Amino acid sequence: MRTVHDLLMSKPVVFNNVEPDTLVIDALQMLNSVNLSYLVVKKGDEFKGIFCERDYSRNVILKGRSSANTKVEEVMTTVLPLVDVSDTVEHCMNLMISHKARYLLAYHDQKFAGVITIHDLLRQVILNKEAVFDHSKAEQLLSHEEGRKIY
Repeated sequence: MRTVHDLLMSKPVVFNNVEPDTLVIDALQMLNSVNLSYLVVKKGDEFKGIFCERDYSRNVILKGRSSANTKVEEVMTTVLPLVDVSDTVEHCMNLMISHKARYLLAYHDQKFAGVITIHDLLRQVILNKEAVFDHSKAEQLLSHEEGRKIY
C-alpha cells in the first residue's frame, strides 16, 4: 500500500510558501500563479499553518474584511489532522472523512514534511482503480441485470 512518503515524492516541487504577515491580496495572487488551492504559511523554516481558498471565503469575504489590509496570519488555518510519512493512503482517506478535512499535514520525526490534499488521494484512487473497485461485485451486478432485461 502506498504511503504519505510516496505521495509527497510523486508531487511536483512547487514554491507555495508565504510568510504570515503577507497581505491576503498578495497571497491570492500567489495562489493564482501557482495554480493551487493552498499556500503553506511559514515563518522562516517554521510551519505556521495553511492559507486556502476556503479561508479566504469564510474568514475574509463572509466577515466583510478587506484583502488589501488583512494579513494571512489573521485568517489562515492552523489546526488540521496530522499524518506521519509512514502512514498509508487508506489511513489518510479515513482521516479526511472523519475530520471533514481537505488537507492533512504530513510530518517526519516531528518536522513538517508537506501537505496531502484530497486531490492527491483522488489521484491515487484513479491510478489504482483496479485495487479500489471490486470487479467481482460489478460482474455480479451486471449478470443480475442481464437476467432482468425487459423486452
